[in-house]
Amino acid sequence: MFKTCFNRRLFSPASSVHRIKASSQFHLSSVSRRVEFTNNIYNSVSRSNPNLPRGWSKRHLIVGAIVGSGIFFYYTNNTVHDFLKHIGHTIRRTSIVTQATIRCFYNYKKTLNTDYPDEDSRLKALSDCHLKCALITLNALQRNGGIYIKLGQHIGAMTYLLPPEWTETMIPLQDQCPESTLIEIDNMFKQDLKKSIDEIFIEFDPKPIGVASLAQVHIATLIDSGEKVAVKCQHPSLKEFIPLDVMLTQTVFNLLDVVFPEYPLTWLGDELQSSIYIEIDFKKEAANAIQTQAYFANFKRNTAIRIPNVISANKRILIMEYVNGKRLDDLNYLDKNNISRAEVSSCLSHIFNNMIFTPNVGIHCDPHGGNLAIRAIPYGGSANPHNFEIVLFDHGLYRYPSTRMRRDYAKFWLALLDHDQEKMKLYAKRFANIDPEQFPLFAAAITGRSIDTALNYDISKRRSDTEIKVMSDGIVSGAFLANLMSILSTIPRIVLLILKTNDLTRHLDECLQNPLGPERTFLIMTQYCAKTVYDEDCEDINKTFSRWSVYWMWSHFISWFIYEKRKNQLVLYDLAFWWKQHVLTN
Repeated sequence: MFKTCFNRRLFSPASSVHRIKASSQFHLSSVSRRVEFTNNIYNSVSRSNPNLPRGWSKRHLIVGAIVGSGIFFYYTNNTVHDFLKHIGHTIRRTSIVTQATIRCFYNYKKTLNTDYPDEDSRLKALSDCHLKCALITLNALQRNGGIYIKLGQHIGAMTYLLPPEWTETMIPLQDQCPESTLIEIDNMFKQDLKKSIDEIFIEFDPKPIGVASLAQVHIATLIDSGEKVAVKCQHPSLKEFIPLDVMLTQTVFNLLDVVFPEYPLTWLGDELQSSIYIEIDFKKEAANAIQTQAYFANFKRNTAIRIPNVISANKRILIMEYVNGKRLDDLNYLDKNNISRAEVSSCLSHIFNNMIFTPNVGIHCDPHGGNLAIRAIPYGGSANPHNFEIVLFDHGLYRYPSTRMRRDYAKFWLALLDHDQEKMKLYAKRFANIDPEQFPLFAAAITGRSIDTALNYDISKRRSDTEIKVMSDGIVSGAFLANLMSILSTIPRIVLLILKTNDLTRHLDECLQNPLGPERTFLIMTQYCAKTVYDEDCEDINKTFSRWSVYWMWSHFISWFIYEKRKNQLVLYDLAFWWKQHVLTN
């Protein structure tokens, strides 16, 4: 009875009008009291300071009251404290990006619009401008941290596109990333897992063994099992600022497109935006790691790959088996443990070509030096006959190209190795939407060679000093920079990531200083390309001819013969190399 009467009274129109009037009277009286209070203070101050101007004192009293209230609530109210702190950080991050952008735009506009007495003077001024703007950008990226570090790492990896002043300036971002404090990490554990670090681990090393742009890794020991594990912890600040940072970077690239339309880079912002939200979900990373580990269990003989076991996965916290190792380019470690550089190079080639050309297999799209390690093991394993393991970390960024794209990409490489330019143009159009006039420059970018070498010579041979100089001069002078950026802005995003993977693995192979050179690496890739094309041919033959008919058997024989011819090129190369090493040298 009471509840019914209460509800009827509470929601009756008459009571609503009464409440509105009462509320209005209350607020009016509250405002009147505040005005009266301010006037009393003002009158008091005016009487004590008769020479103080009336307008000046009231204005400053109001401002002082607002500032004082803000300071009071900042230190006494957590909600207000967090809100004001967020506003402050937002203003700071935005101002850093804005200042760096304006300074870079100004320097480039000034340099490009200046008349120079000769070409050498223009190139010198442009090189100085590249370096100055790269240093400005590096400082801004380091101050903001987070995905800005990731952006800098992308820039540093684009050696096929950007001048060396930019790519070399970004090298510190590969290993020098801001570190989150243990207090921040522990608070994230409490928020996400409802447990503190001490409730999960017996030991937890406060000093991370690795700090990357999005996360850092600590060594710890589990309470439940006593197992030594690696704990990947996302930087807690990312959650707060990623939407803002993605918006700011996208805005910068859009402005760049307006100010310098001949250098379109909006595709880089699009790729960062599409990949960053995938990379910060460690549950997806765990799923990729488990799937890749299961797939490569049957390929350890060729790959020597080791993927740490996943123990548990949360969106921001990933606990894995601890597997130690050294950087893949630590040549002293390789030589000390009698690890063959040629074998390591071969295994790397098998790993990533298997990923790229095998249908339905995910491609690890971030294989830089920090995500790969090597560890010495005893000889004699049946599954892995090598004396080393290649440890693959960070499975956050994976892509799954369609089978059609993989097959066209394989045919493109086979045509490239055969110097068949007509087929090269055909398949470049199919998998990357490249027009014939764009094709020569695209071939140079995808192979990391000069245009002349990519189209007319053996790309499996080492780059000569002359070729390296031709490529460097072309990038520095800007002779093909605008055209290359235009090409990259139109090809599918997934092809860009494949190009990035190719470039990173090519760089790792060069760092190994493989005594066999790149020739054997290309022969390994040829095997995977040939297998991909052979599988497609078999499918087409089975669809076209009746099983066991004469045409069916003959077509299968021709396809098999072509495949075996390609595949055995590597066998013949290895036999020739063995003969040279063991017979001719004795």
